[in-house]
Amino acid sequence: MRGSKHVRSFTALVLAFVIVLTGCAESGSGGGSNAGKLSDKVENLPAGIAEKDPVKLMVVRKIGGDDHTAQFLAGAKQEGEALGFKVDTFSANGDSAKFHDAIAQAIDSDYDGFIISHGDDPATVEDVKKITAKGIPVVTFDSLPELSEIEGVTQTSQDDEQLAKLALDKLVEEQGPDANIVYLWVDGFPPMVRRNAVYQETLKNNPGIKEVERFGVASNQTSLDTQNAVSAILTKYPKGEIDAIFATWDAFAIGAARALEEAGRTEIKIYGIDVSNADLELIQKENSPWVATAAVDPKMIGAVNVRLLAKKIAGEETPETHNLEPVLIERSSLEGASEAVNMVNLANIIPDWGTSTEFEEDWMKALKEANGK
Repeated sequence: MRGSKHVRSFTALVLAFVIVLTGCAESGSGGGSNAGKLSDKVENLPAGIAEKDPVKLMVVRKIGGDDHTAQFLAGAKQEGEALGFKVDTFSANGDSAKFHDAIAQAIDSDYDGFIISHGDDPATVEDVKKITAKGIPVVTFDSLPELSEIEGVTQTSQDDEQLAKLALDKLVEEQGPDANIVYLWVDGFPPMVRRNAVYQETLKNNPGIKEVERFGVASNQTSLDTQNAVSAILTKYPKGEIDAIFATWDAFAIGAARALEEAGRTEIKIYGIDVSNADLELIQKENSPWVATAAVDPKMIGAVNVRLLAKKIAGEETPETHNLEPVLIERSSLEGASEAVNMVNLANIIPDWGTSTEFEEDWMKALKEANGK
């Protein structure tokens, strides 16, 4: 037992050191925008913002190792620094111990607000209670519903039911109500639970659809694990026995697409959820089996979470929950583009993609202008 205590203490010290180093590196990269008091830059700032010098935010995400996580964290950091805030980020890459240790270390590090992403266990509830007990506001993303019962917390999520419905409706439309499908899904995460509910409803409404196999694991190498699993599945089912794959996370879809391409089985089509630059590159490959994905811009999710947290620090009213509306991105709509489509120019095909004025107050716009953002 004593050895375990020493290991936990050492782990906590290492995490603290990593967070400090990350904070120093990140502050150095954007230090120019943080110079000077916020109140010197913009008149009539909310008192809760003006008294900070500067506002310090911590973003802690449990899952990681995927492009969606990287873009979410980048969006939060970019939005915060545009406002003149200091933003530190930490991804636990699916490791619960690292996730909770990072939060524990940050609680005592003078942060003015927290964004907690993918908190999926009772320990997350206790973490958030400790944060809010110190008067520090919290915004969560894709986390336990029970967190909404804690005063001062706003829960955000993609509209998971709509994400799943968009992808599944397209699958049924193109593959028919008697399709044989592989289901890529992992239990234990609130968004996955919501997506699975829509999947089960789809099966109920289309009794001819047959789930021939399922697989799912959340790790720091989810795509590779999925690729290996799908490769093994393909050896069991010759051509004509699988019509489509429903992938509830883009890390699943990436692995599945690679497996199908390697096996020469691109007659099987993938209908996924989430999008990133890496995803778009795969979708646009010649004869890609990945034909549709439902998504919300992950950078925008990070930005909207920061705005909500800024409003809390400012003492302004915020909702208890907020859903971000998704769209369906189809491979066929990308094929006619004059150049390779990425997360930036995707807006040329899908109007308003990557832009949102939700919760962006006039004082935020003034801070961005003062910071040259």
